[in-house]
Amino acid sequence: MKIYTKTGDSGTTALYGGTRVKKYNLRIESYGTVDELNSYIGLIKDQKISSTVKESLLKIQNELFTLGAMLATPPEKETLKSGKERLNIPKIDDNSILFLENEIDKMDEELPQMTHFILPGGHQGVSFCHIARCVCRRAERLSVELNDQEAINEDIIKYLNRLSDFLFMLARKLAKDLVVEEIKWIPNKN
Repeated sequence: MKIYTKTGDSGTTALYGGTRVKKYNLRIESYGTVDELNSYIGLIKDQKISSTVKESLLKIQNELFTLGAMLATPPEKETLKSGKERLNIPKIDDNSILFLENEIDKMDEELPQMTHFILPGGHQGVSFCHIARCVCRRAERLSVELNDQEAINEDIIKYLNRLSDFLFMLARKLAKDLVVEEIKWIPNKN
């Protein structure tokens, strides 16, 4: 299998099911941003972090591939003429969201109560979490906009919302684990 197909040379790409759209199509932007997010999560996973966190991040990466496939499938192509589902993979669902919520709750129990906004930084691994959180929020915004144009599975938006919260909490957990001071944002009133 060759990596290049030349089918995109005219500025179009195929969605799952064969529909061709411009490469700047909102659906492409949405799952492209999810792919970018997945790459940043890989960068976090490559840091010196616990094997438990690495396992969670690997699960999340797999779920992001699923979520991307869901976004790459337009509603009119979700089922075949036979009525069978075209995308024959487990979907992002309530269990996927519950996993993130449980992980967030576990981290929250270990962390001091937050009294101020926190400035990103302090350690490379912490900063990668904040970058991934920002990319996740962008993927969420794009998915919400896409949903306004053509309905997508509502669990996609919920999952991205929880994942950004997870990434924020992971940044805080890594700061604690790495003994990095969290810098509080205190507005300068000059």
